[in-house]
Amino acid sequence: MSAESSNLGNIEYRAVIKYFVKKGKTPKEIFEDMVLVLQESAPSYTMVKKWARSFQQERESCEDDPRPGRLVTVVTEENVRKIKKFVLADRRIKLWQIAEELQISKNELEKLYTSI
Repeated sequence: MSAESSNLGNIEYRAVIKYFVKKGKTPKEIFEDMVLVLQESAPSYTMVKKWARSFQQERESCEDDPRPGRLVTVVTEENVRKIKKFVLADRRIKLWQIAEELQISKNELEKLYTSI
């Protein structure tokens, strides 16, 4: 299996974990099997344990649970302008530094950064 084809999304990881839980495998066995096949793109053991426990407790959905609250939109003209200014001033600026300056999470910044 090539490295590109072994990059699964979270829902696909969860589906695999759910399948193995239904087969009666332990989280450790599931994790070891996933590492064997997916190598460095395998999910963490913590993630495998969390989702295995959920599926053992009769959870059926592989989707994330909805989260309460309003979605925060960080993709604004002002933030785009600020990011461009930071990068032009220092090409080696780190994402965490920009996130700190804009007071947003690194994950939100990555989403914003890819939209520029």
